[in-house]
Amino acid sequence: MRMCVALVSAFLGCSLATLLLLKWRKRRQVQGKIAKARSRRQRVFEQMGRAAQRFQEQNPNHQPEPILSLSLPELCQKLEDGSLTPESVVYTYVDKALRVTADVNCITDYIAEESQLLRINSEGEKGLLYGVPVSIKDSINCKGSDTTLGFVKRLFQPAAEDAVIVQVLKHQGAIPFVKTNVPQSLLSYDCSNPIFGPTVHPLDHTKSPGGSSGGEGSLIKSGGSILGIGTDIGGSIRIPSGFCGICGLKTTSNRISKKGITPCIPGQRTVSVGVGPMARDVDSLALCLKALLCKKMFHLDPTVPPLPFNDQVYTSSRPLRIGYHETNSYSMPSPSVRRAVLETKELLERNGHVLVPFEPHQMAHFISNFNGASFFRDGGATFLQSFEGEPVDPNLKRTVLLLKLPYWIRRFLAWIISPIAIRQSITMSNLYERSVKELWKDHLEIEEYCREFTEEWKRLELDVLLCPTMGPAFKSGSSGRVSEVISNYILYNLLDFPAGVVPVTTVTKEDEEELKNFKGHYNDLGDKLFAKAVKESVGLPVAVQCVALPWQEELCLRLMKEVENLTREKSRNQ
Repeated sequence: MRMCVALVSAFLGCSLATLLLLKWRKRRQVQGKIAKARSRRQRVFEQMGRAAQRFQEQNPNHQPEPILSLSLPELCQKLEDGSLTPESVVYTYVDKALRVTADVNCITDYIAEESQLLRINSEGEKGLLYGVPVSIKDSINCKGSDTTLGFVKRLFQPAAEDAVIVQVLKHQGAIPFVKTNVPQSLLSYDCSNPIFGPTVHPLDHTKSPGGSSGGEGSLIKSGGSILGIGTDIGGSIRIPSGFCGICGLKTTSNRISKKGITPCIPGQRTVSVGVGPMARDVDSLALCLKALLCKKMFHLDPTVPPLPFNDQVYTSSRPLRIGYHETNSYSMPSPSVRRAVLETKELLERNGHVLVPFEPHQMAHFISNFNGASFFRDGGATFLQSFEGEPVDPNLKRTVLLLKLPYWIRRFLAWIISPIAIRQSITMSNLYERSVKELWKDHLEIEEYCREFTEEWKRLELDVLLCPTMGPAFKSGSSGRVSEVISNYILYNLLDFPAGVVPVTTVTKEDEEELKNFKGHYNDLGDKLFAKAVKESVGLPVAVQCVALPWQEELCLRLMKEVENLTREKSRNQ
């Protein structure tokens, strides 16, 4: 008997030791791949440095600052008329991007092709983006480069071909030159992953640049890119654009091809993903969209409706009828964002536009049911599958742990926190696997809400909508604890409306003082954590959001341009 017990104990001890050894080896392998990836990226940076230095040595009179100061339309004009060469522009931005990433850690790969430069120089026909360097978000396939989404398992698996949007950019003469950092899984509005680490805000390194297109936001704001491409499933273009103080546009989900773009949750269809440009000004967004909406894209992806850019709508000067709201019934913006909306409303009214109050109806009920839970209609199984064998970024540990818990524990925790965090409690209760019947019911409810929303829009005869953003920039690491404030962004993914952000002001000392008394609509834990996340932001950018009905990106850009012009005019007169 004693021998049997000893044998069983020895067997269990050996099994445990073997299990621990296997886990240790797996962890070592993962860390080895991360170290290898970081070493490769360092070599890439050295390659960028050599390329820029070689160009400078061959062109000793080259002056980069005048190039960096040009807007995208101005740059395109000089490239087209031959005042500038593609090489001078690309290597200017390569050098600048390298210096920027040393400061904010925003680049993951260098993808500029020497053959692309040679090809566009030898061709007679010049596209709308001839010679323009473009930065590309990590999740968008670029031939020969990894599409990691911050996962170790996706390292050293270079894409076999470019995504359609990258092919169209090249067709228009653009030169994709770097890929930019993202949060692990893309499902975060911070910007950090275990492979490349955190990207920080270019104006304050204690703040986040936003996510998931955070690398793009930081790079463009710092002057290291003149045009970038991002994706948006819940504010992933608009959040970093607003945080960093640049312009960004989320298009209707199928206005731009998503072929060759890796989603955060494959197969998820409840929340629509939009693709779009990010740049320093609205004209740059419009020029990029005009270049993308060409026959080449419609040919490469026949599922995209062949709707070319309507320049007449964008350049129109007729007065607009604009709906607006400074808050909603679910989440209250910060004092600086509310002020930005109201000041922008007054500017628009003074310049002949009609502003009409528009309150999104039943917002609290709709967002409570479809906020975080929209991504996890399978109980989070697909999302968790991506993390198998992966180190988890600190910003996502709370979400991953929560989804791993049995549903009854989540329900119990939701009940425990309900007195102090009712919105988080409802969201947590909704994190369960839906049956097909329940999923169809959810889709029907979204369709019905969209119909009612659109009917109210039409009843008020609105052209566009002016509404709050989420900001100013959060303290790094805050995103996983403050999900409620995403409501003003995810709403337009659920509705699949085009939406863009424009910087209009900065946080003042008065805003900061008013924030001390911030209670929000609920005065709960979520409101308290939000106030903590955005405090100490004096001087940081504040943006407003502009929205249009589906397929009316040009009208959305028209309002964005109007806001930009009036804001600049106001600044000049102060």
